[in-house]
Amino acid sequence: MCEEIDERVDAFLTRPIEGEWPYLWIDATYLKVRQGGRIVSVAVTIAVGVNTDGRREVLGMAIGPSEAETFWTDFLRGLVRRGLAGVKLVISDAHEGIKAATARVLSTT
Repeated sequence: MCEEIDERVDAFLTRPIEGEWPYLWIDATYLKVRQGGRIVSVAVTIAVGVNTDGRREVLGMAIGPSEAETFWTDFLRGLVRRGLAGVKLVISDAHEGIKAATARVLSTT
């Protein structure tokens, strides 16, 4: 059962992103997880887009060690590789890592 759920989640997170998504909300929150017998904080990032038809959809999610620019850059590049296009406005909490990655990857503010 767990393998089936893992496959479904992986399919969702790697599906192609089609069409244009002019509005993109991105943010992260921190959760405690068990890694190697220790409890550590990890950043859980999410991207929610609105397409040209006005439909809102979760486009991606990732887990990483922090909200550093390199992590956000990799996250956004992954969305672009899957087809994210047409982003005109990114809505976020203006974290420095987000701002730098957004400018670099999406050429937007």
